[in-house]
Amino acid sequence: MSKKNRFVLSGIIIISLILSLFLLTNSDTPENIPASKYTNDFHHQYAIYAVPLPKEMSFAGEKVPINRNDIRESIDREFLVNTYWQSQTLLFIKRAHKFFPIITPILKKYNIPDDFKYLALIESGFLNVTSPSGAKGYWQFMKGTAKDYGLEVNNFVDERMNLEKSTEAACRYLQDAYDIFHSWTLSAAAYNTGRSNIQKQLDKQKVNSYYDLYLNSQTARYVFRIIAIKYILSNPEKYGFHFRENDLYSFPKYDTIHIDTTIPNLIDFSQQHNITYKSLKIMNPWLYSSSLPNNSQKVYIFKIPRSQ
Repeated sequence: MSKKNRFVLSGIIIISLILSLFLLTNSDTPENIPASKYTNDFHHQYAIYAVPLPKEMSFAGEKVPINRNDIRESIDREFLVNTYWQSQTLLFIKRAHKFFPIITPILKKYNIPDDFKYLALIESGFLNVTSPSGAKGYWQFMKGTAKDYGLEVNNFVDERMNLEKSTEAACRYLQDAYDIFHSWTLSAAAYNTGRSNIQKQLDKQKVNSYYDLYLNSQTARYVFRIIAIKYILSNPEKYGFHFRENDLYSFPKYDTIHIDTTIPNLIDFSQQHNITYKSLKIMNPWLYSSSLPNNSQKVYIFKIPRSQ
């Protein structure tokens, strides 16, 4: 390479380095963008807001002491979690439309405050799930407690998964708890951790309110989560949830039949009623096996979906 060409090449390299340094110094990196410009541009792309809490709150007619810092922080956590866990809460809204019309009249029949429908919702999401500890069904009853409250649980039938019967059992449990604690809030907490444990902690800590108890993390969050779900579902658009009426779930129309005899094969039984076994199980999830022995001639009520 000639001296002249080497000189030209060196000049180009020097000019390129100077230009690069100039651009780097004046580039729109976060460090160099004015705070106002950066904030405004980011706002138009994506924004996350703190959730405004109601000024006054209640559960089952009992006031929530939202003015206390510890209570406010606890309730704020549940509002944030359940507002920004959009898929879960939207499913709650959809399923509530399906199940609340069945649960609400039963709560009213037993004089249980309507707010307890949200307890069922957070317990199971209105799915027939089984917890790691063995609690099962819409109201998440343990096997022993279910039997204590009149639910049949065996290898063929599990009435923890019968919506109406398990709701009635839950009402009786909650009424018994209220008779002990004279507080619906403590009754709700007892539903999570047991009446004896709540009573033990009240005696040990020498207090008489759920909001003054120091509890394990699950029970400490339990009532606050119910309250948050209550307020979000009571005014979903306020918290950013939008849907059309046909987006919500609803029960299919069905007829009921009463059976007091053994059913040796529920698949054959389904075909005799012009439905699939799958449809029978979806409408009657309390059927735990493919047969139903019934030597005692107990009356079972089956829901048979109507043809669409």
